[in-house]
Amino acid sequence: MPHCHVITQPAHRKETKMAVCIAVIAKENYPLYIRSVPTQNELKFHYTVHTSLDVVEEKISAAGKSLGDQRELYLGLLYPTEDYKVYGYVTNSKVKFVIVVDSSNTSLRDNEIRSMFRKLHNSFTDVMCNPFHTPGNPIQSKAFDEIVSGMMAPSA
Repeated sequence: MPHCHVITQPAHRKETKMAVCIAVIAKENYPLYIRSVPTQNELKFHYTVHTSLDVVEEKISAAGKSLGDQRELYLGLLYPTEDYKVYGYVTNSKVKFVIVVDSSNTSLRDNEIRSMFRKLHNSFTDVMCNPFHTPGNPIQSKAFDEIVSGMMAPSA
């Protein structure tokens, strides 16, 4: 029996560790949380995330017109650049999540990106439920940081 448990573990671990930048953007479009690897590209990622907000707004308004109130939270690929692919997700409260992935990572499938966003959303919900967190303030949660760390590409 113990061998079965050992066999299932490596398949589970393979799941994430691919994002080079993860950002949480408030409803009013200011960053609540942004983390990138390597850190020397931080300014570049801030710009990439900021640029993606226009595409997010466009997709939200297009989805709102076609679906009414039932809209998909996962926005998919927002735009690819030469070096990165930028994915988006928006919560019902209009908080946006942006995940930037290295373009060279071709093994990454859409359902894995969705899974990363779901995990991020669940952890974000935990942060918002914390009575000591003031909504609208930057996220300073160790648990949230650990979830994000688990999704980040290992720094070179």
